[in-house]
Amino acid sequence: MNREQGLKEIERTRIIAIVRGVKEIHILSLAEALLKGGVTVMEVTLNTPGALTMISELQAKWGQQMYIGAGTVLDVEDAQKAVQAGASFLVTPNLDEDVIRYANREGIPIFPGAMTPTEVVKAWKAGATAIKIFPSASLGLSYIKELMGPLDHIPMMAVGGVTEENIKQFLDLGCYGLGIGGSLINLKEIEAGRFEWVTDKAARLLAASR
Repeated sequence: MNREQGLKEIERTRIIAIVRGVKEIHILSLAEALLKGGVTVMEVTLNTPGALTMISELQAKWGQQMYIGAGTVLDVEDAQKAVQAGASFLVTPNLDEDVIRYANREGIPIFPGAMTPTEVVKAWKAGATAIKIFPSASLGLSYIKELMGPLDHIPMMAVGGVTEENIKQFLDLGCYGLGIGGSLINLKEIEAGRFEWVTDKAARLLAASR
């Protein structure tokens, strides 16, 4: 899936599945489960053991049907390794303008983490595709709403704390996308091989977002 197709998938579903702590033996089945549930965008965090190998495997198996990126990219070295492994987009928890510039040179969408208005504007001016408001689970809906008041020209993503119950509220605020981890990527269910649980959860999240 190329850049244009991938960004259209984010705009269509608004959901990015955050894969953290999943074992390599489960990654392809997990991707299939997400796809069956309608979630086509996923990031594998680099602090997951074997993350780079998993990104490569995902691209080989599901790259035509899914948009596969890397998360928890902390610096340019991480970014380079992720891109070499086949990551189609990058997500960071922090604001590193060198990483944003690197991604722009490579033509890779970049979603850097930022919390304050100053960081948000700085990330946007550096060339971010959209800004990941982090940690949004702690900051909450009201904080993002206040940020969007004066900064409504900057696309923002909420990451953390998004559930079936509040997903529509985040989208109604105008969030560009939503990063969803543990409430969708349930390690206990995955470890038990119950991938249908993930498919059902993905479908329910999408339905609740409509």
